[in-house]
Amino acid sequence: MFTGIIETMGIVEEIRLNGSNKEFTISSAISNELKVDQSLAHNGVCLTVTAVENGKHHVTAIDETLLRSNLGALKIGESINLERAMSGLSRFDGHLVQGHVDTVGVVKSVLDKDGSWIFTFNFPEENKHLLVDKGSVCINGVSLTVINPTSSTFQVAIIPYTYENTSFNMLKEGDPVNLEFDILGKYIARYAAAYKL
Repeated sequence: MFTGIIETMGIVEEIRLNGSNKEFTISSAISNELKVDQSLAHNGVCLTVTAVENGKHHVTAIDETLLRSNLGALKIGESINLERAMSGLSRFDGHLVQGHVDTVGVVKSVLDKDGSWIFTFNFPEENKHLLVDKGSVCINGVSLTVINPTSSTFQVAIIPYTYENTSFNMLKEGDPVNLEFDILGKYIARYAAAYKL
């Protein structure tokens, strides 16, 4: 379980194909502190650390993960948001994030507000019931507040700290992003559908 508060950024050092899987080598400030079998969110995708060496760690993304996220589009040299799984003693600063990406959205526009940024995203209309105004959403692993949701778009406001310390400063129109909708909303939607509420 994660909270959507990015701990650091990593750099993709190497990508290897292994059948239908992709194996990533990532360098970061926390890589040497990681352990094999540890869960780590990469752009919001929970992956298992398979090796640690020389300030780098290795993870594998299977075909299902590549299809449901933007990890398949990663290139060597790109930055990636990283968050270790929460501990029982840590502060709960974001919201409940599983690291299970629901779908990929696309950056529609970025508006510089001279001190903050408004990002607008397109997303599949089939997921419109999972977003509410002022509710939570996880974008590339970052816990954010939804504003102005429609049937196929929504916005978030980004403060300077988040912009400077996550991959948001590199996002541009047309870029894919990982979206994980609030788990509480998903459970309520499933319950409502099952009982035709």
